[in-house]
Amino acid sequence: MADGIAHQLALQLVEQAARIMGAPRLIPISFGHVDACFYTGQSHVDFVKFLLEHGAKLSVPTWTNNSVASPDDGGLRPERSDPEMVRGAHDLMALYAKLGCKPTWTCAPYQLAGGPKLGDHIAVGESNAVAFYNSAVGARTNKYGDYLDVACAITGLAPFAGLHTDEGRMADIHFSCASIPDAWKRQDIFFHLLGHVVGRRAGRRIPVISNLPKETTADQLKALCAAGAASGGVELLHVVDVTPEAPTLPAVFKSGQIFEVATDHLKAAHRELSAFNDGPLDAVALGTPHFSLSEFAELVKLLDGRKVKTTTYISTSRGIREMLVANGWLKLLQEAGVTIPVDVCTYYSPKIQGLKGRVMTNAAKWAYYAPGMLGVAVCFGSLKECVESAVQGVVWRDPNLWSNP
Repeated sequence: MADGIAHQLALQLVEQAARIMGAPRLIPISFGHVDACFYTGQSHVDFVKFLLEHGAKLSVPTWTNNSVASPDDGGLRPERSDPEMVRGAHDLMALYAKLGCKPTWTCAPYQLAGGPKLGDHIAVGESNAVAFYNSAVGARTNKYGDYLDVACAITGLAPFAGLHTDEGRMADIHFSCASIPDAWKRQDIFFHLLGHVVGRRAGRRIPVISNLPKETTADQLKALCAAGAASGGVELLHVVDVTPEAPTLPAVFKSGQIFEVATDHLKAAHRELSAFNDGPLDAVALGTPHFSLSEFAELVKLLDGRKVKTTTYISTSRGIREMLVANGWLKLLQEAGVTIPVDVCTYYSPKIQGLKGRVMTNAAKWAYYAPGMLGVAVCFGSLKECVESAVQGVVWRDPNLWSNP
């Protein structure tokens, strides 16, 4: 029987956070996405065991971020690579499922049906998901780290401060993309590079971006949010006439710094994210954040029935993999030599088998973190460049992309 101790601890954590943040009150939330299920030590296991032993119950639907190791793909990050880490990760996954979390194991929960909507107050821990939910969906969350994310989900409450408030969501730095050629704004690589530039310049400030296409897609916003969160800690960004809270620039920006984005800034970002630009490859790593169904559709089109010569990993969620099976794409991609891990990210240590040496990616977040985490040299490119390079086994550059950046 529940003894109330777990709930009391969770409430104390939320209340202390509210005091630190200067929140006048707590507000109800309707959804949680927890990052504390990502194993980084025994304390993670001990914490959730304590909750379960004292009858903890979740107050809102709560989904799980990705894990360190997947029970479904044990050979990719085998136990011998780091026995304590891998066993701990599997134990932690089982414990959070027992707590009542929906076992989504994805850093891109917004790709799955049934999530939060515009105006919903939620509690999210994963950086790119915080940025995407705030920006593209218009739900409201601060970045709730371990174990505050779980405490919010148990109590169903969050501090009414920061990005939960109207005034806390106003932008204080404006990035104008008026000088960027329209053709470049339709390229997937542009959004990764722009996100890197925005994150570097904005830091923890809230940016608003103008002069992007109205038809900017969810995948492009995902790239923008993930890159900005990685390089600068961006938790909310507005895109004028694209994201739901920014129908006009004055709606979200009253005063602050104005920054004119130029092609030279994008070129500089590309150089920062690339340790090399040509030559042989050891691997290609895509899916940071997890690949969406529409990204897989583009991948299948670009492969066009060919096989890859280079070790190629594309991370995704279980939910998206089920859709791949339904479309007949999983078998097709596996026959092409592509490996599709679920539940995990590939830039985290211990290394996924085969990720070494010279690795190409289309994800600014992967390019930003992997050199320090894995000790690899990264080549950054567009999805088309990554696919063609995987097929050829050497770096291929798209002449049409770089002839007029």
